[in-house]
Amino acid sequence: MNASIQPALAFWTDDEPLECVSTLPEVPNVVTFTFQSPTGALFAFKPGQFITLELPVPGGPLHRTYTISSSPSRPTSLTITVKAQDASVGTRWMLDNLRPGMRLKAIGPSGTFSYVNFPARKYLFISAGSGITPMMSMTTQLYDEGRDPDIVFVNCAKRPSEIVFRDRMEHMASRTTGIELTWVVERTDRYHPWTGFRGMMNQLILGLVAPDYLEREVFCCGPEPFMQAVREALYGLGYDMDRYHQESFQAPLPDRSDVPDDVTLDDAEMAEVEFAVTGTTVKIAQTETLLSAARDAGALIPSGCTFGVCGTCKVKKTAGEVHMVHNGGITDEDTEAGYILACCSNPIGKVTIEA
Repeated sequence: MNASIQPALAFWTDDEPLECVSTLPEVPNVVTFTFQSPTGALFAFKPGQFITLELPVPGGPLHRTYTISSSPSRPTSLTITVKAQDASVGTRWMLDNLRPGMRLKAIGPSGTFSYVNFPARKYLFISAGSGITPMMSMTTQLYDEGRDPDIVFVNCAKRPSEIVFRDRMEHMASRTTGIELTWVVERTDRYHPWTGFRGMMNQLILGLVAPDYLEREVFCCGPEPFMQAVREALYGLGYDMDRYHQESFQAPLPDRSDVPDDVTLDDAEMAEVEFAVTGTTVKIAQTETLLSAARDAGALIPSGCTFGVCGTCKVKKTAGEVHMVHNGGITDEDTEAGYILACCSNPIGKVTIEA
């Protein structure tokens, strides 16, 4: 067929919902959901990025952020792999209620946690539990390129039966010389011999599985205590921490090194926030966020992490000044265009936003 008359490819945007087309149980309380575009559009994103879903839980919509576990090299569908914790609300709703044929509103993809942003010759991917999802996406992308990558892939789990994607990862590793797999478990399963590492991730294991760690770009994802242990292990081994990257949807440790010294928020100082869409205005203290003001005014601003990582609460500011301290959830291009994150922006004086 003449390339000039081929139809142009259409790519999905979050103006369109996602349709669930299949569900796959992985390990206990972990399920992979596969989505497609109702119009057949393809998916374009960077491996390692995340998406925010609007979940119709009882009591009102709930926004939750999940890393995409599929690879952009397989663009006809998009998957997320979620784990329901004891206190889960949104994820538990998904496991109990989300079925093929249902459609969800989504926001994204977003995030900068991707090897595409930090290209290197060698990679070290370290994860724990469901933190394996961005590593799966990135490894699949590198595998699908057809060249032998150079990846040391380490995943930690409570026991072998709880290792997510174990079969898929071992299949990829069996078909290339460029993926070195290591599983680390805290304890074994009864009646199933285990010949891999046992214990917690530490400097000894790191040195054994990746003796050339100083030459590798490191990506880490998992619970904050796990990532802290990895950071401390690398730092103690003399690793260049400028080449360390991590992903977490838990509140990061406070870092105010880049906050201007001349900005001081005052509980006693009031600000006025106007919501252009609803036509309402509220007065709040400078120390309150625009997201809090929106809730007081009954204005709908979707939110996810609430500490400036996921970017779900991005909204356009049309007038006034705010003080925003985020954690990577918005780009410089967006801020130059007038957008802010409502969850981490404090109004100064009178502010108008499109909500």
